[in-house]
Amino acid sequence: MTQLPTGNTIEKAVLLAGRAPSLHNSQPWHWEFDGRALRLFSVPERMLPATDTSGQQLLISCGIALDHLRVAMAAAGWHTHVDRFPNPNRRDHLATLTFHPSEAVTDGDRDRADAIMRRRTDRLPFTAPTGWSDFESILRATVNPADVALDVLPEGSRPTLARAAEMAAALRRYDSEYHAELQWWTGHTIASAGVPKEALISPEEGRQVAINRQFPAAKDIPPRSESTTDHAVILVLSTDSDTPGDLVSCGEALSTVLLECTLAEFATCTLTHLIEVPRSRAVIRELTEHSGLPQVMVRVGITSAADQDTPPTPRRPLAEILDMSAPAEHAQ
Repeated sequence: MTQLPTGNTIEKAVLLAGRAPSLHNSQPWHWEFDGRALRLFSVPERMLPATDTSGQQLLISCGIALDHLRVAMAAAGWHTHVDRFPNPNRRDHLATLTFHPSEAVTDGDRDRADAIMRRRTDRLPFTAPTGWSDFESILRATVNPADVALDVLPEGSRPTLARAAEMAAALRRYDSEYHAELQWWTGHTIASAGVPKEALISPEEGRQVAINRQFPAAKDIPPRSESTTDHAVILVLSTDSDTPGDLVSCGEALSTVLLECTLAEFATCTLTHLIEVPRSRAVIRELTEHSGLPQVMVRVGITSAADQDTPPTPRRPLAEILDMSAPAEHAQ
């Protein structure tokens, strides 16, 4: 094996990393490769300003893509070194990645990469995940508590969560910019982005998941789930602050959580709408019972077999997210 990955290897890894979830499937990332180093940039033009007013979710999404890229390269036989925010004059330059050959590719490396393709955002009601106690121990071992706090909310918190969701929806009821943005990005796809109608759920199913984001374009979708009440486990990822570094790290941790859940055959749904509104975010913070700032929530459970064949949401083509002609001197 040579000491540098080929362009073909990088292209495959970037395509796989592009399967990362993002707010309304906005895919706010761009990569540049000069033959030696791969650089990750956020794309401010793909930020959703009415929903993600401070750009926090843009950075979290890029963090997920960063970890997905690392997983893809590990499966291809490469260890990744990540230099975060290497250029103080370019805050959109989130990371520079360099690579050296791994000593071995494990079955776990391959399984994680495969999980990237199998993961879906599933908004249906879930039954409770089986064997959760043992799995929770495994999950906690994969997340560095120095970077991100992982909390499992107690069953008794569901009424409080439901009230927080109602409050967040009420506070945004007359926010025309938010609703226009939601209409623009959901129920169809635009240039290989957005949330397609097939990824939404029926109003009947939506009423069974009190803490899901309310989407406007699901009126004529027939029910697909056999579940009548949601019994998902609710996770919260929190950081010490809202700095860009913390947000990217949170995205990396979220990637790990989603892939580990996928490997365990659990369905997941990432939730951020309660974090976007300060008052409902404060409620989530109280439920975690520590000083960390909640950044994202994840529903985890088991979905009905009838929904397993839902097609994957579209992704932007490689030519739009990867520049293979960037000169080496641009690394700064």
